[in-house]
Amino acid sequence: MKIAVLNGSPKGQISVTMQYVHFLEQIFPEIEFKYFDVALKIKKLEKDNKTFQEIIAGIASADAVLWAFPLYTLLVCSQYKKFIELIFERNSASVFRGKPAAVLTTSINFFDYTAHNYINAVCDDLQMNFFGSYSAEMNDLLKSKERQRLKTFSELFIKAIKDGTPSIKNNKPLIAPEVVFDAEAIKPVEAESKKVLIVADDLAENPNLQKMVERLRQTFSPAAELVQLKDIDIKGGCLGCMQCGFDNVCVYEGKDGFIDFFNTKIKTADILFFAGAIHDRYLSSLWKCFFDRHFFNGHTPVLLNKQTGFVISGPFSQIYNLREIFEAYVEMQHASLVGFVSDDMGSSAEINIALQNMASRSVAQSKLGYIPPPTFYQVAGNKVFRDAIWGRLRMVFQADHRYYKEHGFYNFPQRKYKWRIINSTLVLLTKIPAVRREFMKRIKTEMIKPCANVVKKTKSQ
Repeated sequence: MKIAVLNGSPKGQISVTMQYVHFLEQIFPEIEFKYFDVALKIKKLEKDNKTFQEIIAGIASADAVLWAFPLYTLLVCSQYKKFIELIFERNSASVFRGKPAAVLTTSINFFDYTAHNYINAVCDDLQMNFFGSYSAEMNDLLKSKERQRLKTFSELFIKAIKDGTPSIKNNKPLIAPEVVFDAEAIKPVEAESKKVLIVADDLAENPNLQKMVERLRQTFSPAAELVQLKDIDIKGGCLGCMQCGFDNVCVYEGKDGFIDFFNTKIKTADILFFAGAIHDRYLSSLWKCFFDRHFFNGHTPVLLNKQTGFVISGPFSQIYNLREIFEAYVEMQHASLVGFVSDDMGSSAEINIALQNMASRSVAQSKLGYIPPPTFYQVAGNKVFRDAIWGRLRMVFQADHRYYKEHGFYNFPQRKYKWRIINSTLVLLTKIPAVRREFMKRIKTEMIKPCANVVKKTKSQ
């Protein structure tokens, strides 16, 4: 049996993810694992169709496909994303049809499921026989229990390949929107001193997106600034080298225009809109490159307090996973999400109203400095990063550590000594039946007492 391993690490074989596959290679010697370093070699694959077709031929000769990759900003890296785009652009989807497929990722379990959902949807679009996903924490291979778990997952996958077990399709084919957008009358929104920036990838590729962006841009008075990523000198995607972890200095520093663009345009904007068209189940690989490359800022909220919105062309409402990715991204940036406007949301009139409202809301909230309270995305995500940076990743991400110390991210509950004493005392006391009965009798009123006191004081003011 031959399994084609599509390696999604920009580091090629020098990758934690590949060590997991090499482990499988050792415990399943009867299986031939054929490696294709598609993320590492993406520039060659883009320029040299012959090399790309050699990989496609290798996949065609395999019995199954293993999508193996590290997570990059809630998804795959931009290089891997580009390879997926090439599959569709070069009409190579038929090679994947009917092949069993599985996903193996390594990460710190931060939004690993959104990356899994994405590849699952891509496999469904390719009409593959999707088996399932395996999310390994980076150090799981060091634990005997986790090695056994991975072995069991792989045994089940191999059995499914042999048995030809059919899969359950989780994603329906996407239906492109039919609306041709036309801009209507604009009611100017006075931005005053607020800097409004719209960033797009390449507007020339999509007339609807171009017209929606121009409608939004002209809604602001003065008109919003527009920058297209295609006009920025971007030499390549994030390399995963982690050099930036020490002092937020990227390996591309001085070699292309991205860092200067990000520091002078993105960081200085008060109101920021991202505009792009759907490519497979995400935006373009160029947009993914943008999100990956701004990792030179580490795991810190560089869009802090910005009003942020999205303008999207394509079947956005059919891809809930993408919406969740962007919602989580904005929250993790400690920014405010003012909305999504897409050309599949309704008629041209409805889209015009939505663009007008999003513009008005962004300015109103920016003037008042309103940022919504955090939800699970930010609360849970911050704790994942907090624990990782405090722990074994501190040596690599020293800049994050300094930021977290300075901004109070290390909010470990164990340091709240008052509550440690109260809890220990109450746990002992409630072991006494009479005390427990009294505790249960008073718990409801005691729970609301602090908030009730605030309400009472507010009313009397």
